Amino acid sequence: MRLTLCAAAVSVAVLGGGLTARDQPPVLGYDDTPMQPDGRWHIHDARRPQPPIVTPAPAPAAPAPAPSDAIVLLGAHEDLSAWQMIDGSPPTWKMANGVLQTGKGFLRTKAEFTDIQLHVEFATPSDVKGDSQGRGNSGVFLAGAFEIQVLDSYHNPTYPDGQAAAMYGQHPPLVNASRPPGEWQTYDIVFTAPRLTPAGALDHPAVATVFHNGVLVHHATPFWGPTQHKKIDPYTPASAKGPLSLQDHGNPVRYRNIWIRKLDAMSRVEG
Repeated sequence: MRLTLCAAAVSVAVLGGGLTARDQPPVLGYDDTPMQPDGRWHIHDARRPQPPIVTPAPAPAAPAPAPSDAIVLLGAHEDLSAWQMIDGSPPTWKMANGVLQTGKGFLRTKAEFTDIQLHVEFATPSDVKGDSQGRGNSGVFLAGAFEIQVLDSYHNPTYPDGQAAAMYGQHPPLVNASRPPGEWQTYDIVFTAPRLTPAGALDHPAVATVFHNGVLVHHATPFWGPTQHKKIDPYTPASAKGPLSLQDHGNPVRYRNIWIRKLDAMSRVEG
């Protein structure tokens, strides 16, 4: 595995020894991963341009109320009845005063979904520790297979297809609209699940439109397949429907005010 380092690595080589592991420059990406399907960049390519920074509006003082037809998955009370661990056991993540703290293992909804509108609020730690992918890392998995990355990307360079709001390993956000560490941030996502033929062939890919802190960062962008670290999985019938999942990446991240609206029934009516 060959890693591509930031430019500071050159200075390390020139200045010589005496540096501890803590002093080393962060690893920004890879140059030996497969090429993405469009042939332009490696997966997690450090040489890919960083998205321009856009300052979003200030964080709201309180969570925004959910629409009347939304399914509230995470509300103001200590209610995790909609959730379970990835193995089906009861949730072990801790919740207090309407705020959920990441714990060990993935958390997923009991229900499975296809086409949805999703609202998620999250906050990375105000006490900044780590860098690149080791800083405020979590993820929101749509249909259990398609990740929108959660990361502290405020003055924290990393590989662009793995920064906050990236369609992980595939598409960086159009801009970096991150708020400072500790502040509440929002994802508003419209997701269309993939369609496969009765024979299991892909008919239409999964598509996402994403707003990060009210700023458009993906506009009807298709996924090349289910997201993974250093690879892109192929579409299978299992990826056509799945739970909403929240990732444990070993970093403390808080969540609140998660609600979802099912759009698949609406699509059938309009069609």
